[in-house]
Amino acid sequence: MAKNPEAKPSDVRTKTPDELNQMVLDLRKEQFNLRFQRATGQAEGTARIRTVRREIARVKTIMGERTRGERATAATRT
Repeated sequence: MAKNPEAKPSDVRTKTPDELNQMVLDLRKEQFNLRFQRATGQAEGTARIRTVRREIARVKTIMGERTRGERATAATRT
């Protein structure tokens, strides 16, 4: 399981880009393990699959916001 079961958007926004990339990687690994457990019939709680999927989306959304923000500030500077 992930270290922080449900990260709040405010907590995710304080992380550095490297930490966000690592967070996505960890969540993807957990997602793979949960899918594998479900396929083999060993899954105990299927709700965690949905939660992990949403956490990945949350982190990627914040990463995208930062990228768009950087592009906007670079465009206004030139």
